[in-house]
Amino acid sequence: MNIKFILSAAAAALIAANATAQTAEYEFTTIKENPVTSIKNQYRSGTCWCFSALSFIESEILRTKGIETDLSEMFVVGKSYRDRAIKYVRLDGHLNFAAGSSFGDVLHVIDDYGIVPQEAMPGFNYGTTMPEHNEIDAALKGYVSAIAKNPNRTLSTAWVNGFDGIVAAYFGEYPETFVVDGKEYTPESYREFLGINYDDYVNISSFTHHPFYEPFIIEVCDNWRWDSAYNLPMEEMMEVMYNAIDNGFTIAWGSDVSEKGFTRDGLAVMPVEEEEKKAGSDQEKWVGKDNETKVEKKKGIPVEQVITQEMRQEGYDNKTTTDDHGMHIYGTAVDQNGTKYFLVKNSWGVTGKYDGIWYASDAFVRYKTLNIVVHKDALPKHIAKKLGIK
Repeated sequence: MNIKFILSAAAAALIAANATAQTAEYEFTTIKENPVTSIKNQYRSGTCWCFSALSFIESEILRTKGIETDLSEMFVVGKSYRDRAIKYVRLDGHLNFAAGSSFGDVLHVIDDYGIVPQEAMPGFNYGTTMPEHNEIDAALKGYVSAIAKNPNRTLSTAWVNGFDGIVAAYFGEYPETFVVDGKEYTPESYREFLGINYDDYVNISSFTHHPFYEPFIIEVCDNWRWDSAYNLPMEEMMEVMYNAIDNGFTIAWGSDVSEKGFTRDGLAVMPVEEEEKKAGSDQEKWVGKDNETKVEKKKGIPVEQVITQEMRQEGYDNKTTTDDHGMHIYGTAVDQNGTKYFLVKNSWGVTGKYDGIWYASDAFVRYKTLNIVVHKDALPKHIAKKLGIK
């Protein structure tokens, strides 16, 4: 027996297996896919909350009326900034005044002011065709910070108009009327035509520092309106999500995206990390050292962690789970190992391996979801009953 040949063959097999594992790709099979509108690009703005929430609302309109719409993000953003400025000044500057906000903010704006189509208010009065908000964000923050200091010791009647003037200079004037398919609307009448009702939507989260089945205010800076969310155990939150998708609804999804498992190539995964290999092992001899973190794999792709309620809470408490990004979940899929995923519409343009779509694993969603918004009819009946929702 040629021992040298056997060892060489074994080494070659190990190298080939390692190469296969490194080059193996996810193979996704779509299980359920609900209708969505086209992918948008928030570009250089912190307005994911608005892009994702309006995408969600546009899917709601598709579901209930069969009408495809393109709603104006900057109408909502401008109205939100104004409401926020007034509250910021009332609180002497002790409030977060930044680009970020929440899904509830969008619903409040639509409820209070109505909504307009994109063509009625594109919001690009500053020489570009995509959002670039660093300048306006800095200008508005400087303005409200100065007003909040109350240098006259009595606030003037002019400061809100001054704020509105800055917003109008960048986003344009709010349209009082506009025409869609030959019919004239106001922002309020267009909201009524589209059937958007604030009371139809439910905000849900899952953390143990508040009682389950009761509403609580999510303690993050972007929740400047201090909106409440119903607190469900993690398993029931996930049941709501799967029930929603299975029954033709979509989901506004707020998540942390700082994990390395959230990639630029359209993946959001929580792989099981292997223990560090001992130096001098036979594996190291044949395939060399790898300074990257090892992950456990099956059929060449990472095995997902088992997520617990305690892990979710620890992430929130130690601030490794924060309100990074708002997205829109519209479907489900599985990979070649049978691992479940959610189909996620992002607002970073048609980019990445899946052209603006992300595949978020069940484990990632369990672990990193901050909150979701769904139509109340998407709730399983037994959960709606526990929450007192009819």
